[in-house]
Amino acid sequence: MSHRDVLSDFTTESVTLLGETKEVFRIGSGPAIILIPEIPGITPEHAELARRLSAEGYTVVSPSVFGEPGRPMSNGHALRTIARACVAKEFAAFATGSTRPITAWLRALAEREHASCGGRGVGVIGMCFTGGFGLAMMLSDSVVAPVLSQPSLPLPLGAARRADYGLDPNDLARILERTATGACVIGLRFTEDRAVPAERFESLRRDLGDAFTAFEIASGPGNEHGIAKSAHSVLTHDFVDEPGHPTRIAYDHVLGFFAARLPD
Repeated sequence: MSHRDVLSDFTTESVTLLGETKEVFRIGSGPAIILIPEIPGITPEHAELARRLSAEGYTVVSPSVFGEPGRPMSNGHALRTIARACVAKEFAAFATGSTRPITAWLRALAEREHASCGGRGVGVIGMCFTGGFGLAMMLSDSVVAPVLSQPSLPLPLGAARRADYGLDPNDLARILERTATGACVIGLRFTEDRAVPAERFESLRRDLGDAFTAFEIASGPGNEHGIAKSAHSVLTHDFVDEPGHPTRIAYDHVLGFFAARLPD
């Protein structure tokens, strides 16, 4: 059985934008949501999230930016993928005060999908390594509903990187022009997640003000829902699809965010 068999209900396309070609997986119909994979790539859990979103009336578009599409999560696969991603110039994994180069391609993809799928704009969910990309994608007016799920870049080594959220100051100024006219951003993290320090969300609150809504899910000792201290992936690997569970509450809020901003 091929890893890709778990993606048999998706259509695939090689998309060339800005001189770069990436494989894109697509499911559903309606306004577009760009669902950017986390490490190690488009896993079966990623595919399930795409299906849930498409069932709500959206075209879910997942560009393969690393890893092997359809391959299950494993520690070895994740370590190999993150090792390659850390040295890739398009991710700039350690840079502070810098917008990730890959987000230019993703903005072009969002504009393409908006033109194709309609609606008032495009939603974005970035996760883990790609978690902060939705913010940079707001440089395109097509992106009207960005979700930053466990944004892990720059890798939080040292105080400056812990507080940084991966954006050039000039790009931030342009995004603040949008938030001044009503644009909003959602952020998701587990409180004990060392890959996504609390300082990073504090910086987002400071700079974006009321335009930033944070869902910080308790994962410390003795938390009500028994969430492990190691929990990281709010919408996929650590998601619990039960009413009242904090990850489900966060997901439902994301759905409400999209419903309010994407359809005509």
